[in-house]
Order: sequence, then C-alpha cells, then structure tokens
Amino acid sequence: MATNQHVLAIDQGTTSTRAIVFDRSGEPLASSQREFEQHYPKPGWVEHDPETIWRDTVELGREAIAGAGLEPDAVAALGITNQRETVVLWERATGKPVHRAIVWQDRRTAELCRRLSADGHDALVRERTGLVIDPYFSASKLAWLLDQVDGAHPAAQRGELAFGTVDSFLLWRLSGGKVHATDATNASRTMLFDIHRQDWDDDLLRVLGIPRAVLPEVMDSSARFATTPAELFGASLPVTGIAGDQQAATVGQACFQPGMVKSTYGTGCFALLNTGEAAVPSQNRLLTTVAYRLDGKPTYAIEGSIFVAGAAVQWLRDGLKLIGQAGETEPLAAGIHDTGGVYLVPAFVGLGAPHWDPDARGALFGLTRNTGIPQIVRAALESVGYQTRDLMMAMQADLGEGRGAAGALRVDGGMVANDWVCQFLADILDVPVERPAVTETTALGAAFLAGLQVGVYDSLDALARTWRCGRRFEPQMSEADRHRLYGGWLEAVRRTRGPLSQ
Repeated sequence: MATNQHVLAIDQGTTSTRAIVFDRSGEPLASSQREFEQHYPKPGWVEHDPETIWRDTVELGREAIAGAGLEPDAVAALGITNQRETVVLWERATGKPVHRAIVWQDRRTAELCRRLSADGHDALVRERTGLVIDPYFSASKLAWLLDQVDGAHPAAQRGELAFGTVDSFLLWRLSGGKVHATDATNASRTMLFDIHRQDWDDDLLRVLGIPRAVLPEVMDSSARFATTPAELFGASLPVTGIAGDQQAATVGQACFQPGMVKSTYGTGCFALLNTGEAAVPSQNRLLTTVAYRLDGKPTYAIEGSIFVAGAAVQWLRDGLKLIGQAGETEPLAAGIHDTGGVYLVPAFVGLGAPHWDPDARGALFGLTRNTGIPQIVRAALESVGYQTRDLMMAMQADLGEGRGAAGALRVDGGMVANDWVCQFLADILDVPVERPAVTETTALGAAFLAGLQVGVYDSLDALARTWRCGRRFEPQMSEADRHRLYGGWLEAVRRTRGPLSQ
C-alpha cells in the first residue's frame, strides 16, 4: 500500500488542458484548467502548438497540487489522458517539434486516404487495426509530416526524429527526454498498430512509407513509464498511467465487465462497449479498439463515434443565436410536448458511425408555420439520443443475440448535466441511464491507471467499488412512441444522405 494517497491527473484535451488531484476514494480535491489557441492555417486544417500544451501541463500541475493544499511529495503518481490521434513529430536531440501538432479533426490527408482505399488497403487496415481508413487517425498525418517537412523523412530513417500522440510528447518532456513511449490505447488509434499482435505493423508502415525508427515503445496503460525531474513539480513524480481520453473515461466509469458500455457527450459523442478478451470485428462500421491493457493483457472494446453532440447546442447558441447559453435548452425542451415532427440531422461535418458519410450535410426536416425556437432546440437535443440509438443498435448487431449491452448506459461529458437529455436517452434507448456522482471521468480514469501501479488502488474490483451513481434515469416512453420517433429519424437521415448531399 502506498503511503501517499493522492494522484495527479493531466487531462490534455482538444481545446483545453486540465490538471486534477484525486484522493484514494476517487474524489477530486483541486482542479486547474486553461484553454489554448486553435490554429486553422487552411480550410479543413487544424493545428496546435505543442510548446503551449507542454507549458500549460507543467503550470497547471503545479497549480492543482497547490490548490489541493499538498506538498508535492504527497503525490504518489501522475497519470496522463489525452486527445487521441493528434500527431507530434519532434527532434530527439533537442525535444523541439519540427511542425505544429496536426489535430485529429484535421482533414488535409483526405486525398491520401482516398488513394489508400482505391489501392485496396481497406481490408488490411480493418483486419490489423480494427479501424477504417480515414484522416481522423494518426497514420496519414504522420505520413504527411514526413513528406512535407523539409528533410524529415531521411532524418526519421536515421533515427533522429520521434513521433507520438500528445501523451507520448508529454512523456518525453516529463522524463527529461529519456523515454519515448505510449500506451496500447493510444497506439490502437494510429492506424499503424496491430491490435491482435500488440505491435506496430510492418505492412502498414511499408504502405505509408513510415520508418519504424520514428515510433514509440508501446506499454501497458498502467506501467512504470518514467519519473519526472524534481524541478518540474517540486518532487520527482512517477508517471504510471496513460490512456487516450475515451478509453480513460471507460476506466473512470469502471466499465470493466464485458457488455458494460459508457457514452461521453462533449463536442461529439463516443460510446465504448467492453468486449473483454475478444477483439470483436464490426460488421456494422463501428471500430474495434483497445479499451485498456494491464499486465500485458489487452481488453478490447467496440467504439462508435458521433461527430456532433454538444456542437449542435453550440450551433444553436453561436450560429443561430436561438439561445444565450447551453443551460437554456433544458427548460425549452421540457416546456413542449414534442417537436411537432421536426428533426435535426446535425451532419455539419458529415456523419460518423455507423454511416461514415463525409458528404452528408446537416438539415432540418418537418418545419411548419407553428415551428418555433423550442421545437428546434428540442430537435437538436433529440438528435443526440437518436444518434446514440444508431450506435447501440449497431453494437447489438455486432455482438449477436444474447450478448447485448449489460444493465445500463453510463454517461458523462458536459451535455449530461442536462436532466432532460439523460431522460430522453433512457426513453429512446429503452435502457436505464446512469450519471456518476464524480463526472470528471476522463481524468479519473488516468488517475485510476496511475494509482493502480503504485498501490493507491489495489485492483479493478477496488476501482469499481469507488464508482457511485449520482442519478439513474429509467425509461418511461411507450414502445409505440419510441418506434414512431426513431422511424422518423431514420427517414430524415435517409433524406440527408440523398442527392442534395452529394
């Protein structure tokens, strides 16, 4: 048992970085957060400054430790969770990035991905990595950097450059340039990692022209990664937990049994269903991924990705100016009986799983003279429930009869502060929805993984016992209404994907 019972979690997200100190019961003691600049050098391009992310990580970590009223040596370990798929390429000799980070949202490699598909590599990617060929993943971004940054490819072949997702770059800096590694969850999102063999795939590296010398070592999600120099945080802290953000939320939600599923509602929505030791291949255009890896043993998940969830509310606020703040949506939706047949399909950047249709575009259907702001707002919130049902039905089809999701859907993310959204999810899915008492599940997952390695937490069972339900929402809708409403959604999606979207 560790004598120090606190864990510092770094939650490095797409728009902000946070540091949170947790105690042994999984309660957050102090938090510090800072947003950072998004760079858009060309349409469809999204970049981050890795140096800003690094500086914020150290400063916020110090602030959180101080805010918890702790001496630095009272922190037993440090865990990292990060925006997935975002790519950093840096010089090993100096630690300096050779280019700004290319963010997961970036679409500059769409043409390269089309060529990979045209050349017949879809089956190889699906079989080895569990993914689909898409600019979303890291591989094509790394290939672009090696091709476009002057001298990068030969330097990478000579072993002078290091590639990593954001966790790997932070780990390099946190270790004083001594450790180039990542964990299996982040590796599984690169489109270069064989999730069955648990190793980088030489065939995919050859297809994309990526030298193996540039890649990090792949370790467990809970492991002795490195120790920080004392000057960073006031004491040398062991870095002992790393996981991509959605996998970290799965751990933070204690979804450790096959069939357990969590869904995170932020800008988009990401649902992960634990499939245990079996890497279940999806026949319904979902992703097969690593949920976490402990003691060399991977646990797998099926993942569904929705591109627009909370972003639809942002659109109502900032684009249409229908609301002043997100909190206004709950009373507006609850104040009417239904939308009057209005559906919003928020395909602003195409449709994600299970459709994977980049050419679809958003649309409002069913407008009448009686349609007002409440109906449009409610339609936006309902769209999140309908898209979640799309994912859950695809997951059920992949698992087969008698192997459905267990018990309830555990939810987190900013949108689930809205009780109406949680109740509609329960109604349209016909399953109970559980919102945890501690909603910082992504950072909590990183803390859990780090704490496991140093004895703050004894086992997954011990972690599961710390999870507490804040509120449970039971289905109340009739089967007839559920069938009617979802049928209308499917028709709206069909029209969105029709000739007008081409």
